[in-house]
Amino acid sequence: MPSPNGHGPKGTVLYARVSTDEQARSGYSLAQQLEALRQYAAREGYEIFEEVSDPGQSGASLERPGMDHVRDLVAAGDVSIVLAQDRDRFSREPAYTYLLRREFQEHGCKLRALNDRGDGSPEGELTDGILDQLAKFERAKTAERTRRGRLRKAKQGKIVGASPRATYGFRYNVTRDGYCVEESMRVVRCIFRMIGEECMTLRTVARTLERDGVPPPNGGRWWNTPTIRDIILDDCYKPHTFEEIEQLVNLEVATRLDTDKSYGVSWYNRRRVTKRQVLEDGPEGRSYRKVQKTSEKPRGEWIAVPVPDSGVPRGLVDLARDRLKDNISPKKVASKFWELSGGIIYCRSCGRCLDNQRTRKGVGDGYHYYYRCRTRHRHGLSPARCWGCTARMISKPRCGKLSQD
Repeated sequence: MPSPNGHGPKGTVLYARVSTDEQARSGYSLAQQLEALRQYAAREGYEIFEEVSDPGQSGASLERPGMDHVRDLVAAGDVSIVLAQDRDRFSREPAYTYLLRREFQEHGCKLRALNDRGDGSPEGELTDGILDQLAKFERAKTAERTRRGRLRKAKQGKIVGASPRATYGFRYNVTRDGYCVEESMRVVRCIFRMIGEECMTLRTVARTLERDGVPPPNGGRWWNTPTIRDIILDDCYKPHTFEEIEQLVNLEVATRLDTDKSYGVSWYNRRRVTKRQVLEDGPEGRSYRKVQKTSEKPRGEWIAVPVPDSGVPRGLVDLARDRLKDNISPKKVASKFWELSGGIIYCRSCGRCLDNQRTRKGVGDGYHYYYRCRTRHRHGLSPARCWGCTARMISKPRCGKLSQD
């Protein structure tokens, strides 16, 4: 049926995106965007080909599952218009919006938003370009205001409750600006005792906690050694006297503390974190995996925030840290020259990546290289519970293909 603007029905893709921060801050929902797009498409006589959404995705990058699907639909030639509520839903980086527009034009498709002000003329393109730059400026200013507000809060001696979970063993108070000790702190004390007094290795501690059915900090079933190491080295669990805390905080914070109590220290602004998404092929097809890179900032930029005493004795903390002082994992890069999987070979049952392994049968024999299920190897599960070793191992033959040994 012809539309009021004189054009026939168009194959239109409705695109909606919202980042986690935007939805939490302003209630900017996917449902609201799609409803506005449906109403506009009905008025203009556009035929809706598909609705695509990108929940929890930042507009600072084009690496988004939903946008990938839109680009595939456009490349197939079945779409004439990609419609979004605002121009910054496509991207908050003007260069990326320009690239999308050029890419879609090559397939006879237009990029359109409800807040477009241009009409295709040079003046219209200038207006739209200004809107794109304003969206980028707004994003930068929002990030700057958030960063400055969190720094100010930390300097006031308050916990910045940006993370959904508090440090293990603690919970947020009602206002989410301080910690309270909770029941799981007894697990922390047990970890310090096992390493400091009983001289257990990190791996032994992890298996002991799993055997006792203790859930790890981030959920799931398995404890890993980096988590236990981080607990030992976290100053939240190390008691500091009032005199020590007084040297780390400003006078305003120090006056609110009890001079007769000990406190732990939660360091804010200690690490610089950069995040990006990496496209990979997994057991369920193509998907994005979030990659996080962490680096430590100069000590002078750290901000100390006092937290309640964990109840772990100071001597036990120092003893446990001494046990780990020379416990450095050896580098394995040289022994993995044959590894071709890149960590993308999975156990069909438990879903975990397969480990690589090498063995030597005799003194004069060379090495034989294998992949094996880490769940079976590390946790002793039976083949009935984990398929990864119903066959003994998966060998790595010279031809580069995988076969069951």
